[in-house]
Amino acid sequence: QVHLVGSGGGLVQAGGSLRLSCQASVTSGSIFRIDRATWYRQGPGKQREMVASISTGDSTNYADFVKGRFTISMANFKTTVYLQMNNLKSEDTAVYYCNADVRTAITVPTNVWGQGTQVIVSS
Repeated sequence: QVHLVGSGGGLVQAGGSLRLSCQASVTSGSIFRIDRATWYRQGPGKQREMVASISTGDSTNYADFVKGRFTISMANFKTTVYLQMNNLKSEDTAVYYCNADVRTAITVPTNVWGQGTQVIVSS
């Protein structure tokens, strides 16, 4: 089985920064990597929306409302995805979810969701 664990959320003042992490793991012990990952968020009373994505080759895509403030990246031999969030605004308050296609040495890519991590930005 493939798992994603999101972390790094918290309470921060407007203008501050947080770094979210999304760590992939597999129970089989096989070598694995993340082919593509996307961070989504869902604010209070809002629908889930795409925030940023990254794919093999480090091609990135950002929602207009985070361009210039957030940076998505992969590390640890493409087993971890980060979302660096700078200059946070109150409207960034949301539960952030990571989603990824995880490839192992013995399976085709599996799409997996991590559990959400709460970000609260106080004004």
